[in-house]
Amino acid sequence: MAREQLNGASYGWNAFPDRPQLAAALAGRVADRLSKAIAERGTALLAVSGGTTPAKFFAALSAVPIAWDKVIVTLVDERFVPASSPRSNAGLVAANLLQNAAKAARFVPLYHEAESIEDAAEADSGALRALPWPLDVVLLGMGGDGHTASFFPDAGNLAELLDPSSSRIVLPVHAASGGEPRLTLSMARIISAGFIALQIEGEDKRTAFDGAMGPGAAKPIRKVLDAAPIPVEVFWAP
Repeated sequence: MAREQLNGASYGWNAFPDRPQLAAALAGRVADRLSKAIAERGTALLAVSGGTTPAKFFAALSAVPIAWDKVIVTLVDERFVPASSPRSNAGLVAANLLQNAAKAARFVPLYHEAESIEDAAEADSGALRALPWPLDVVLLGMGGDGHTASFFPDAGNLAELLDPSSSRIVLPVHAASGGEPRLTLSMARIISAGFIALQIEGEDKRTAFDGAMGPGAAKPIRKVLDAAPIPVEVFWAP
């Protein structure tokens, strides 16, 4: 593991020879953090991202024998589609994480039927306010354009999404590059987590990450790393 410095912010670089080893190591780190939270406050709050990258990690984590009945799982972001859609992050989590021992966890989705994405975000913020914040663990991903969560560079409300002092929990996102309208946790909620992990895989994602960390870069992922009060742990495999 290497520790890198970014103008006052830092991140841990955890590289693995292959993706199964990454999944196993990340699952171990996350399980330890969840168990520590349960021991300290009787419950643990985990937020995960969607996409194809975390599937192996989800499978590995689902088999770890921790007190899953004391874990609450929610999403970092979600497309405005029902769980039955193949593009649903809730569907991905149900099929890959909420299995085996992790079946006992409580899942709190972001999507529900609403007149608009704005209405859904407002209702979500109200419903999620009752969860035991702050997050104990948050798992982020990153797109080739440097977005993380649903903080797309072309989002019309990007400044609001990235406001580190926002009191909002869930925000709506409209971005042409994101396809469907999205729901996302605010950056303020993400960076308050006790453990922040970024999972990226492949040489293309490493190149994109290195570019986002370069001088003068203003990609959303860089904004998150700069704002986080603790080092973000980056997990990468080719």
